[in-house]
Amino acid sequence: MDPPDCTRLGSRNCNMKKLLSMIDFSNAPEALKLLESHLEVTHSPPSQELLLETIERFDGFLTPLGMRSDAEVISRAKRLKLIATPTTGTDHIDLSAAVAGGITVFSLREDKDLLNKITSTAELAWTLLLAVVRRLPWAFESVKSGRWESAPFRGRQLSGKTLGVLGYGRLGRFVAEYGQAFRMPILICDHKSQGDLPPGVKQVEFEDLLRRSDVVSIHVHLTEENRNLFDRRALQMMKPGAVLINTSRGAIIDEGALLDSLREGPLAGAGVDVICGEDREDMGNHPLVRYARSHDNLVISPHIGGVTFEPVALVSGRMAERIVAFMETI
Repeated sequence: MDPPDCTRLGSRNCNMKKLLSMIDFSNAPEALKLLESHLEVTHSPPSQELLLETIERFDGFLTPLGMRSDAEVISRAKRLKLIATPTTGTDHIDLSAAVAGGITVFSLREDKDLLNKITSTAELAWTLLLAVVRRLPWAFESVKSGRWESAPFRGRQLSGKTLGVLGYGRLGRFVAEYGQAFRMPILICDHKSQGDLPPGVKQVEFEDLLRRSDVVSIHVHLTEENRNLFDRRALQMMKPGAVLINTSRGAIIDEGALLDSLREGPLAGAGVDVICGEDREDMGNHPLVRYARSHDNLVISPHIGGVTFEPVALVSGRMAERIVAFMETI
């Protein structure tokens, strides 16, 4: 990558702080205008190789979820003071290495006012659930092939079934509210004390949640403590015929154990928006993708939980404001 052309970028001078952005701002022109009026911005499509080659030139890095700001990247970032990510999860950033390198990390995790306006991931969790229990992808494929038959696609009614929500934060609360609209009793499991809960919502321990829920939806951040939380033992505790939904992070589930449970029970189905190794080039050979090609009880979407038009301007604008304000202090 050549050094940025300050004139082309519209910069007032070449003494501006330099920001590398691998975020697409095509749907957030006002946020982009704000950044480029205060900073020297270099835009690039996501590329781990390019990041390693060029990060030493920049004061800030605006990163999408799929890019790894690991110890190797940070060791090369001689002038970097900020890593910003428009996500709530930060497992793509080595936080310990960043702290050791004197680098500040911005995410959306603590931006409660903004996040409470964004329901997209919770809505997708419900979309995945309906797709699995009503067998929608396979019914649609059948119609597209010219058939019109309902008997092979008999699904399940959700009313009266128990919804288990793991993690009762922002997204977990949204999903629980949607569940009540479907007349489902709600069980929640959260390590933080929740105090008074809405009528129809009960807090239980993790194993109780697994044993009693007809549907379990995962809404916790990935930590070392909950990596592979849904291992073979946990999955075997689930009710026969249960459905598992994951819009959090792939590594919370042991994917080998998940496949066995889908083949042999107790799970009747699963819907996932996240899988392990999302940055691999041969996604078609991922074990979950290979399984889904020939089975009708697994729905996979390509991490689109937050990918809706409405939140883009909100998130991009807030992130641009924070980046500009921070850069003015260094």
